[in-house]
Amino acid sequence: MGDFQPIADAALFRVGQSTITVGGIVTAVLVATAFMVAARVANVVLCRIRDRPGGGRASLYLVQKLVTYGLVIAGIYAGLTTLGLNLTSLAVFAGALGVGVGLGLQGIVKEFVSGLVIIFDRQIQVGDFVELEDVSGLIQEVGPRATRLRTNDNLAVLVPNSKLIENRVINWTLRGQTRRIHVPFTVAYGADKDRVRDAVLEAARGVPFTLPDTDTRKTQVWMTGFGESALNFELVVW
Repeated sequence: MGDFQPIADAALFRVGQSTITVGGIVTAVLVATAFMVAARVANVVLCRIRDRPGGGRASLYLVQKLVTYGLVIAGIYAGLTTLGLNLTSLAVFAGALGVGVGLGLQGIVKEFVSGLVIIFDRQIQVGDFVELEDVSGLIQEVGPRATRLRTNDNLAVLVPNSKLIENRVINWTLRGQTRRIHVPFTVAYGADKDRVRDAVLEAARGVPFTLPDTDTRKTQVWMTGFGESALNFELVVW
């Protein structure tokens, strides 16, 4: 062990008033790695708990992200402290941030902060069905860079977090699962409008996920206009 002590104590360079040694770097890497592994294990365990039936997925997802990000930040802090850096001075962080921004990390920081806003704002949560300008699907994960959607075609789509913050987003399942949808269709000229209405209403009510009519929620068929070769109708169903 004594043979390695001189190597561990060998000074490499200085940062401010702190001397960086080989042993300090090795120890810092080991400490940071331990925290990263703990964050990974916690993420997997909480993810399995969240996927169990029984509700509370959104709250558990928030806890999962808080624990994971907290362990990562704690690992970075512990690693830098073990390295011997004086973290009371902001010069190191200001310099690192300046270099990062200069190297083009503005986009990464923007997406990460946008992801935190999405998680804590809770207007868009895991399990919600959202519609954007060019894609719609079920939110499955809010990552540090992008949000993963699962479309009705079972495709995984990664949407940059900032797009959910800056653009218009329709959340179909925010504060409730009941929504009204509009289904446009056309019928040839000369068709009996009453028979069309009755046939479409019967078909709509036969679909399992449509709701029965009430005083405030009724399945309806509207005639919306005259096309070049057909009548335009719209089915409105809850």
